[in-house]
Amino acid sequence: MIRTAIVGTGGIAGICHVPALRAQAHRAEIVAAVDVDAARAEAFAAEHGIPAVHTDLHAMLAEQRPDVVHLCTPPYLHAEQAVACLESGAWVWCEKPVALSLAELDRIRAAEGPAAAGAVFQHRYGSGARYLRDRIAAGTLGRPLVAQCVTAWYRDDAYYDVPWRGTWQSEGGGPTLGHGIHQMDLMLQVLGEWAEVRAMAGRLVRDVQTEDVSAALVRFENGAVATVVNSVLSPREESYLRFDLTDATVELRHLYGYSNADWTFTAGSAGAKWEPPDDLPSSHTAQLADFLDGYEAGIRPDLGRPTMELVTALYKAAITGRPVRRGEIDADDPFHGSLHGGHPEAFR
Repeated sequence: MIRTAIVGTGGIAGICHVPALRAQAHRAEIVAAVDVDAARAEAFAAEHGIPAVHTDLHAMLAEQRPDVVHLCTPPYLHAEQAVACLESGAWVWCEKPVALSLAELDRIRAAEGPAAAGAVFQHRYGSGARYLRDRIAAGTLGRPLVAQCVTAWYRDDAYYDVPWRGTWQSEGGGPTLGHGIHQMDLMLQVLGEWAEVRAMAGRLVRDVQTEDVSAALVRFENGAVATVVNSVLSPREESYLRFDLTDATVELRHLYGYSNADWTFTAGSAGAKWEPPDDLPSSHTAQLADFLDGYEAGIRPDLGRPTMELVTALYKAAITGRPVRRGEIDADDPFHGSLHGGHPEAFR
C-alpha cells in the first residue's frame, strides 16, 4: 500500500483530498494528518479514521515515513514544506499555487531526487478537456484561432480576514495566481505554448496588497489569440472557457468543476463532431488516480511551470506596462523572485 499523509487539515483537505484517497483505497492509505492546530488535526483524524496525528511536519516525516504527502497548507508554506518532504524521500502532491514565484518553483524542482513533486491541476483531467485536446491534436476540429478564459468569482471583505490572504508575502498574488490559475492552466493544456502577454491589473475594491482584478491578451506560438480575465469582484460567479477553431466553437461554463454536460459544441461548415466517449468530471479524484499511476511507474508529475510562467508574465506586463515574451523572465529578472518584481505597492 502507498502510505499517504495529509498536511493542513482545512476545508480543501476534507472536501477534496480525503474523497480522492478513499477512491484509491485499493492501493493507498492515509496514515497521518498534520496541522499546527492540534485540536483541528485531532478532529480531522477522528472524522476520517486517520491513525496518527502530528503538529510538526518534520516529526511526522521521521516517524511515519510516508510515500506521498498531500500539501493542503497556505501558499507561503508550500516551497519549504515540499522541499522537506522531497528530502525525506516522500513524493509531493501540492495544492495551488505550488509556489509564490518561479524561484520557489525551481527550488522545489531542484530538491527532487528519487522523489518528485506535482501540482494539483484537476481541471486537466476531466473527460471533456482530454477529449478536446485529443481532437485538436488529431486535427478534426481545425486550427485554434481565438480563445476566452474567464475566472469571474466573488470574494467579500470577510474572505480576506484570514491573515495570510491578500498579501504578497503570504499569498503571493491575487486572483491571477490564486483563483484564475486553474482556467489558465486548462487553456494552456488546450492551446499549447504561449508566446507573448500584454496585461493590466488593479486593486479596485478589496483592501489588500495585491490585485483584485486582472485582464490580459495572450498570443500563442500557434498564432491563436486569447483574452484572459481574473476577478474576485463578480457577484454572478462563473468559470468560462471558449475556443474558436476553424471548424468548431467549443465552450465550457462551470464554477469549481465540470462534467461533460457543462461543455457546449457548435460545429462549423465542415460538420465536425463532439462525442466524448465517457463522463469523468474534473476532480481531485480524477487527477490523483493519474498521480498514483505515475508514482508506481516512477514517472515524474508536472509542477505546472508553463502556467506559472504565464502568471508571472501577466504580473510583469501589468506592472511594467509593456509586453512580456516567454523566456525573458530568467533568474536575473526581479519578477523571477516575486510576482511584484520589487514593486509591492504597484496596486496600492
